[in-house]
Amino acid sequence: MSNFSKAVAGLAAMFLSSAVVTAPALADARNIVLVHGALVDGSGWRGVYDILAKDGYNVSIVQQPLTGLDQDVAATKAVLDQQDGDVILVGHSYGGAIITAAGDDPKVKALVYVAALQPEKGESAAQLLQSIPSSTNDIKPTPDGFLVLDRTKFASDFGADLPKDQAEFMARSQMRVAIAGTNAQVSVAAWHDKPSYGIVAKNDKTINPDLERWMYQRSGAQVTEIDGSHAIYITQAAAVAKVIEEAATAAK
Repeated sequence: MSNFSKAVAGLAAMFLSSAVVTAPALADARNIVLVHGALVDGSGWRGVYDILAKDGYNVSIVQQPLTGLDQDVAATKAVLDQQDGDVILVGHSYGGAIITAAGDDPKVKALVYVAALQPEKGESAAQLLQSIPSSTNDIKPTPDGFLVLDRTKFASDFGADLPKDQAEFMARSQMRVAIAGTNAQVSVAAWHDKPSYGIVAKNDKTINPDLERWMYQRSGAQVTEIDGSHAIYITQAAAVAKVIEEAATAAK
């Protein structure tokens, strides 16, 4: 073998050996699936998405129909099916009930609850909300079996720290949530078998912060408390993204 060939072979060996050494550093969960809550759609995740995508994560946003828990879980599982590798599953608000059920997928390595409901098996979202009520009660039923938030109360109840024009737009672009979905009991609580992370929105007027603390303590979640409204996933996107990345790194 010529000296040139030996040099090429040596470089190839060095490259292969270094690839073997560095591969574990990239072994954390690179897929993030974000699930929105009631009354809103997935566009609110844009700030979190931008941060995670910039940091190299493959991010998908579920646009569940909010027509029933089974349908919302099915929409989430359809997105999970598209993922190649381990997943961190994230839910905001009612989305917490969805990820609790959908999180039994073997691809899901950790669950992140963002000012979210975290039911036990056999519990419903409505049951939890009634156990430690919030300070407001401006979500009302419609004649055809859905829930909506009074437009004039949206900013104060959902996102007091949102820019005024954004809160107004969100109030007028609400996604109605089926009452049947909030009354449906989850059939499995994935947090029993997988690590969970809970973010408490300290100024939440939609879900009582004390309820968030109680649920997260019950599940043994790693808890982070952040100043902000129920819209914390929008107004404190960097802080929320940080928790998600911590979950992804720990999932090696």
